[in-house]
Amino acid sequence: METRTLGKDFTVSAVGLGCMGFSHAYGAPTGHDEAVAAIRQAVEIGYTMFDTAEVYGTADDPHQNERLVGEAMAPYRDKVRIVSKFGIHFAESDTPNKPLIPDASPETIRASVEGSLKRLGTDHIDLYFQHRIDPKVEPEVVAGVMADLMKEGEILHWGISEANADYLRRAHAVCPVTAVENRYSMMARQYEELFPLLEELKVGLVAFSPMANGLLTGRYGKNDRFDPKLDYRSNMPQFTPEAADQNRQLLALLDRLAGEKNGTPAQISLAWMLCKKPWIVPIPGTRRVERIKENAGAADIRLTAAEVAAIDRALDETPMSAVFGGSQIVKG
Repeated sequence: METRTLGKDFTVSAVGLGCMGFSHAYGAPTGHDEAVAAIRQAVEIGYTMFDTAEVYGTADDPHQNERLVGEAMAPYRDKVRIVSKFGIHFAESDTPNKPLIPDASPETIRASVEGSLKRLGTDHIDLYFQHRIDPKVEPEVVAGVMADLMKEGEILHWGISEANADYLRRAHAVCPVTAVENRYSMMARQYEELFPLLEELKVGLVAFSPMANGLLTGRYGKNDRFDPKLDYRSNMPQFTPEAADQNRQLLALLDRLAGEKNGTPAQISLAWMLCKKPWIVPIPGTRRVERIKENAGAADIRLTAAEVAAIDRALDETPMSAVFGGSQIVKG
């Protein structure tokens, strides 16, 4: 797979693998051996960027995903880039996508990085994201801790997830930010407003939920149901029966483009952003090796600037449902 460079020198595969779903948010966790095998197969396919977080886990093992990724990456550690995150924990709730409580105090960051390094079985994290902005802690304070961790060699790069312009600019002035990890897809384009600043600061974009939590694959219909206790999609607006009708034209657009480019709707949804900017790296999540291969193939689809602009115009004019915008943030 081709590579891309985020920030100054963070070079990764054009498509990364979001590993959360193996343990968290998309139904019952994948069996351990099956998950390790799938992640290792992704390395053989050409993936070099693997995204996890300290909070991706289960009720029995809240940190399961980091342990899983660490074990899977052990034979390939010098060939891959491990991405993890700090700064949130979950509030009690009956919904699967529980409210988030941000905590980016220096003490919490220090404890988090030490825990993640141990679970990942590594002496450094290649890219360490602040998982959500903590309104109680100034960006300069967080960036100062990141600078110290980089000097100590515990992390090599840092970034901010769900960053806004003011926070990014202030943090970057203290310790250069390599990337932001923000929600971005054909159904969630609000962060395009941030693109000029990303180009000015030479900060990359790691796009999570790049297929709107799987909707843009075109594989879900009006009758699909999800586990209300374990699957975030069970209360996402794009998966309601009404949304199936509202999104019919959008999925038809993807089908048409896929036919024209000899690809799949999933590949088109990724190729659209890959061809938009050279500093965007999507991290679709999947648990199936055939989908891991399919998503990697998006990097081979070429769209001209004129074709990307035409898709943007079509998206502007195409009716679509609401789309999940993230769990509630509990402000202290």
